[in-house]
Amino acid sequence: MIMEERFANVNGLKVCYRVDGDGYPLILIHGFGSKKESFMAQVPTLSQKFKVLTYDARGAGKTERPNNPYSMDMFADDLKALMDYLKFKKAHLLGLSMGGMIALTFTIKYPSMVNKLILINTLAKFPEDFDPEAYIQSRIKSIELMKQMPEKSFWDSTQFGFYPKFRRKMKENPNLKFYGLWSVQDLIEYYKTDSPTPQDIRNLAASFKTYYAYDRINEIKHRALLLTASHDKLVPKEKMIELHKIMANSIIEVIEKAGHESAKEKAPEVNEYIINFLEN
Repeated sequence: MIMEERFANVNGLKVCYRVDGDGYPLILIHGFGSKKESFMAQVPTLSQKFKVLTYDARGAGKTERPNNPYSMDMFADDLKALMDYLKFKKAHLLGLSMGGMIALTFTIKYPSMVNKLILINTLAKFPEDFDPEAYIQSRIKSIELMKQMPEKSFWDSTQFGFYPKFRRKMKENPNLKFYGLWSVQDLIEYYKTDSPTPQDIRNLAASFKTYYAYDRINEIKHRALLLTASHDKLVPKEKMIELHKIMANSIIEVIEKAGHESAKEKAPEVNEYIINFLEN
């Protein structure tokens, strides 16, 4: 089953979502300033095995963007309301980057609604010296550049997202469909469409100050797969190893020669880990 985009009025919010495939529900939660299409390298494969739900979180994509500071609890409660709307009593959760923080928060708040948990390149907590304002300014600058010079903005961002050797392949073959799933041109179009505003970035970043999962991770007893990238500059693998050590029922796998965008640049490997974990 392939479903076109739909909208649900949940938790006082108009949420854009889509469902692909049949089977046990698997929910994919995107990262900061991103949207559901960030899983372009996962949905075609995973929807052959599962009923895959992707959605634009509050402040992202085609979902409404209330102009107020967001919290991790808001994101978790929005997902709870969307699951209730779709009559998903329980599902596997996969969170990428900030989506992993939302997945952890959701699992702590609503443990009975989660079966297995998959976390990709995410954090248990922010470093003590983390400065949200510097990150906010960096993201706003990137948004402004994307409006004026989309290709330059995209290639600048790939320095943080992709392994250098893979990035060179992308530059040499901008029209190639990597793994038959996505091309550089697809990614540039993705970044240009329904992108966040500077105010959206501020509202999203406010949630960082409300992230409490580290203090309660010991409550999570669910089976969990942690996928970390060997060359992730945004979330170094040491952060995921730290998370693995405090998650009692977790296993960790390192995606070698990959950056923060490992789900795209190593899509077949990542998808195989996901399917094997969920099916076994």
